[in-house]
Amino acid sequence: MFRALINDAKAAAASVVVKYLARASVAVPFVIAAGFAIAAISHMLIQRFGAVLGCWLLAAGFTLIGVVATLLVKFKEHEEEVAEKRAAAGDTADLANEAATQALLQAPLALAGALMSTPLGPKGFATGGKLILRNLPLVVLLGLIALLFWPTPAKAPEHRDHGEEQPPAPIPDANGAYRPKGNGLHREQAA
Repeated sequence: MFRALINDAKAAAASVVVKYLARASVAVPFVIAAGFAIAAISHMLIQRFGAVLGCWLLAAGFTLIGVVATLLVKFKEHEEEVAEKRAAAGDTADLANEAATQALLQAPLALAGALMSTPLGPKGFATGGKLILRNLPLVVLLGLIALLFWPTPAKAPEHRDHGEEQPPAPIPDANGAYRPKGNGLHREQAA
């Protein structure tokens, strides 16, 4: 009965892992190329300025790159904090999202309590624990996949006021076609 569900979970997990491995494999040549570029720069600096000064210049360059990266990350985090403060000003969607998250967190405890209250509860609980320990890598992988789908707070759209009111975006019908505008004529037909 659960075999099909387990096979579907394995297929989904394998799909996610293959997708991320493909993305990571694209980055490998760039990382190797960056290593060779750093080696070439270090040889060039050592040849031009000597060993001690060349190494100091290389260290200064990496320090400068680190400082710039730190400033960029700090600026981005500051923008996220400002956006979070704006979104926290009375958003009911966050409240519903938080309630769903708490329900998901409390569901395993409720299921364990229901299982332990039955006559076969402790034996079933021990058997389930052994099953989980036996398949621990799969359980960890399913946990990581669950973290990928963990709900995140929705970002509030930024409203820019340029003095003129923007028309609302057109809403497509169920079949994907857009409704006619104005008096029922499309722009192409009206011309």
